[in-house]
Amino acid sequence: MTVSVVLPIYKVEPYIERCVRSLMEQTLQDVEFIFVDDASPDDSVNMARRIVSRYHRNVRFVVHDTNKGLPSARNTGLRLATGDFIYHCDSDDWLEPEMLEKMVNAAERDHADFIYCDFFLSFTEKERSMSQPHFVEKFDALEKGLMTGNMKHNVWNKLIKRCLYTDNGIQSPEDHSKGGEDYMVFKLLRVSDRIAHVPEALYHYNRTNVNAITKKSSEKHFEDIKANADDVLAFLESHPLPEPIFAEFFKLDVKLPFLMERDKVQYERWRTWYPEANEYILKNPYQPFRTKIIQLFASWRLYPLVSLYSWTVEHLFYRLIYKK
Repeated sequence: MTVSVVLPIYKVEPYIERCVRSLMEQTLQDVEFIFVDDASPDDSVNMARRIVSRYHRNVRFVVHDTNKGLPSARNTGLRLATGDFIYHCDSDDWLEPEMLEKMVNAAERDHADFIYCDFFLSFTEKERSMSQPHFVEKFDALEKGLMTGNMKHNVWNKLIKRCLYTDNGIQSPEDHSKGGEDYMVFKLLRVSDRIAHVPEALYHYNRTNVNAITKKSSEKHFEDIKANADDVLAFLESHPLPEPIFAEFFKLDVKLPFLMERDKVQYERWRTWYPEANEYILKNPYQPFRTKIIQLFASWRLYPLVSLYSWTVEHLFYRLIYKK
């Protein structure tokens, strides 16, 4: 089995060396690397070229004349890919040396076309290992995992067969590129045949990059999240779930991050998004009790209690324990 690694590059000068080295030093040899220069204005691409020149790997650099955004860069790489599997990497993160090999081994062992692994949240001084729930059936992974938010929906800890993209016309949403662009994973899992889980943290998700797109908020960001979530829901109407109630759990999970902010505007946004899903807050057996309580507080407009909860998580949990 061959793997195509797609790496978009844009303004990641402090992080690109570690990322590229981790790719070049993968123990899996049958890999093609497609590096997409999304018109990066800094020295990121030149640094990547210098590092690549020290290794004997199959690397192709592709250049965008103008900055088109992360989804467009991923789609460029996808169109050029020839591997059996696609792996999307973020250029400010890094991989364990055996990540791709272990995921390919799992694909071969279980005849899987959708493989996922555990990962690290990497802060300035510490890391937190994030275990993903173990599933052997795709609908369990889709409903009890992705739809409830118990399983990470990002692409960077997934190895996915290329034909799932090409045969089903699935790609990153270029028109709505500022938020929720990884929601295509829901579609890919829905059309997959067999899944496999590698229960080992193999990817380091960098939480120190202040320029990361996931840390920037704007009205466009929220509009894109909503559009991409609506797109998933529409896709699942034409590709029905065994248990439709999980679509309501998905709606609750989409808007849950608004309650992690100390901002009344975000709390009101939570109330206006998918209000029909609020009646299912207590019916979700896959969410912890504290998550249900904070959602109930928001539905009752007890915003001081919501704010107290978010402050506790931010300052006592992340800042003190992980020195965010």
